[in-house]
Amino acid sequence: MTKVKTLKTKISKPNWLRVKLPVGSEYRKVRQTVDKYKLHTICESGNCPNMGECWGAGTATFMILGNVCTRSCTFCAVATGRPPEYDKMEPLRVAKAIKKMGVKHAVITSVNRDELKDRGAEIWYQTVHLTKKLSPKITIETLIPDVRANWEALYKMIEAGQEVVSHNIETIERLYRRVRPQANYERSLEQIKKIKEFGKRTKSGIMVGLGEKKEEVFKTMDDMVEHGLHILTIGQYLQPTKMHLEVDDFISPEIFEMYKEEGLKRGLKYVESGPLVRSSYHAERHVNVPI
Repeated sequence: MTKVKTLKTKISKPNWLRVKLPVGSEYRKVRQTVDKYKLHTICESGNCPNMGECWGAGTATFMILGNVCTRSCTFCAVATGRPPEYDKMEPLRVAKAIKKMGVKHAVITSVNRDELKDRGAEIWYQTVHLTKKLSPKITIETLIPDVRANWEALYKMIEAGQEVVSHNIETIERLYRRVRPQANYERSLEQIKKIKEFGKRTKSGIMVGLGEKKEEVFKTMDDMVEHGLHILTIGQYLQPTKMHLEVDDFISPEIFEMYKEEGLKRGLKYVESGPLVRSSYHAERHVNVPI
């Protein structure tokens, strides 16, 4: 008897995930600044659903070291391949753009540059240093990639004076091989621990809707608290293209609220949890979290 292969029914996006198209004068101002200084943003490269809201408020998350990543994570919309030579003038362009925008809090992230011996640490240092120099009153969050246990590179990345250092765990341990095939769950936890020991306010983010169980999310929270995490963001995974992992389930706002309550019970200092939450969503609130 021939077995009939059953296809998984594609689930519809619920109403709570609908977002408005980006409009307004502040959005256009940010758009013009990004274009003028030839910068990359994770807002665009990552297909962030909050781009309209954040850019409309005059903020953006800048992505340094180019827009081609050496990793091939199956959830991420950023292009994968061998990056071109990095631009040594990029730190100054980012610093000038941030000053022009007049933001009080800036978020900076980057692609993975595994081919570089220092993982791009010098560019990271110069970007934060010059941003602080041109905008002395600004606060900065840096969302840094996995340094593959190159702790010397890590310390260089985080010693220029940023107030918050974030490194995303992204998902539960069981799903790592499928979601982050070139990363390692324990290594990312160790990186968070090193950041905490350096004296920084630590932050991380995870996605849900990839097939994880609630107990696995709780275990991930416990692991992160054990390794010194202060701030956690939890958001709904959304499939950026048909080439990426499909959404397993859309998580309701009530479950996100439950995750927030559980995270705080388990020792996290602050939890930003909701369907549209992303790593840098409401990042300005995280600078003054007591630790």
